[in-house]
Amino acid sequence: MSEGYNLAQGAGAGTGVEQTRYRALSRTLHWTIAGLVLLTWPLGFMISFVKQEFALNFYMLHEGFGFLVLWLMLVRIGNTLVAGHPKTTAPAIERIAAAIVHGLLYVFLIAMPVSGFLATNAHGFPLKWFGLVPVWSPIGKTPDIAWTLSAIHTWCAWTLLVLFGLHFAAVLFHHVLRKDDTLYRML
Repeated sequence: MSEGYNLAQGAGAGTGVEQTRYRALSRTLHWTIAGLVLLTWPLGFMISFVKQEFALNFYMLHEGFGFLVLWLMLVRIGNTLVAGHPKTTAPAIERIAAAIVHGLLYVFLIAMPVSGFLATNAHGFPLKWFGLVPVWSPIGKTPDIAWTLSAIHTWCAWTLLVLFGLHFAAVLFHHVLRKDDTLYRML
């Protein structure tokens, strides 16, 4: 790499023009994962409230979308390591707060599907992705830890909801009060 090259630079890389928006793949992954989480979370929450004959369908979609979130998050982490982030002029305290919330979002967007996958396997229900593709279980039926894994999954879900609320509040703060380009960087 040549000196002064910034991985976060866009089409102007090497020309001294810094990227002000996230790259297309970063934006696509962000919104796809956000959409899947906003679909998956309520599906999981509603499973215990729907009629028994529909619960399995809700569960299959919840688990299928959750497993997809896991793989897309792994791609997103790799993409972030390669593409980086565009520069920001936000105050240091805001950059630190954003880094903490984003880091925790990444952790819980990995921990939640992993704990859910392991919990269902431990309960004796191996994943058949969207009812089509059997997925190997690293633990198999393990009733001793099934409820612990389920509790971790539930705790991760509620924590993720709080983190989403903080993230959304920060977006509103920047877009409505500050009227800066923070939201536009991800559009």
